[in-house]
Amino acid sequence: MAGKHRTPQPPSITLRITGRLVAGAVVVGLAAATAQASLNDTGGPSPQRSAAMMAAGAESRTEPETRKGAEKASESSSSSSSSSSAKAKAAKRERPTAQDAIRLAREQVGISEDGGGETKFQDWYKSTDRAKETVARDGGSLEGYSDAAWCSMFISWIGDRIGLSDQLGMDAWTVAHAEWFKDHDRWGTEPRPGAIVFFNWGGSKDVNDIVHVGMVIKDNGDGTVKTVEGNTSNAVMVRERSTGSIVGYGYPEYAKS
Repeated sequence: MAGKHRTPQPPSITLRITGRLVAGAVVVGLAAATAQASLNDTGGPSPQRSAAMMAAGAESRTEPETRKGAEKASESSSSSSSSSSAKAKAAKRERPTAQDAIRLAREQVGISEDGGGETKFQDWYKSTDRAKETVARDGGSLEGYSDAAWCSMFISWIGDRIGLSDQLGMDAWTVAHAEWFKDHDRWGTEPRPGAIVFFNWGGSKDVNDIVHVGMVIKDNGDGTVKTVEGNTSNAVMVRERSTGSIVGYGYPEYAKS
C-alpha cells in the first residue's frame, strides 16, 4: 500500500660484506708470505692467488644465500598478491544476488498482520534511524508505523537483512521509495528478477500515483509479472500482476548469479 501511515499523509635485499672478510684475507696473506718459497717450490699457488681464491670462495658461498632470499621475497610477494585476489573474489561472492533477495522474500510468504494490523516488518522499521527521518519528512510519529501500510517497509526489511539497503532503498512511503530509485538513475520499465516493482491499479504511469510495491520474481512473458509482495490482503503473498498496472521498476545492483 502507499505507505506513510494508515491515516492519509504523504623486497629488496642488501648484501653487506663486513671487515671480517678483509681481516681473513690479511691473515691468509701473512701465512702465505711466511711460506712463500716453500709454496713456490712445490708448485702451489702464489700468496696473491690464495687470497683471490679465498675471496672467491666467500662470494660463492654468499651467492646461493642471496638467491634464496630473493626467491623467498618473490614467493612472499606472489603469496600476498594471491591473498588479495582471493579476498576480492570472496567479497564479490558475498554480495547478494537477485535470487538471494527473492529467496528471502519468498520465505516470508504467509506472514500476516496480527489483530492490531501489526507485523515484524513495521516493528523493525520504526526502530530504525531511517524511520526518524521519514517521520520528520512526513509527519506523524514512530508509533504510527506500528499499524501503517507496510508494503514498502517489507522491501526495506529485505534490503536490510541481505545487507543491500543502499541498493533496495529504505522507506515507508511508496512514492518516495520510487523517487529514490529515479534519483539514483536506477529506474526503468523492464521487468527483471529482483527488481522492485511499483503499482497503480488505475493504470497511471505517474510516480506520484503509486499505491503499492513488491519484488519481481520473473517476467511471465505474457503481459504478466510474477511478484512477491507485502501488505497484499494483509499478508506476504506471491502474485501474478498485469503489466498494465505497473508504473515502473527500481533496479538494485546485485551480484551476478
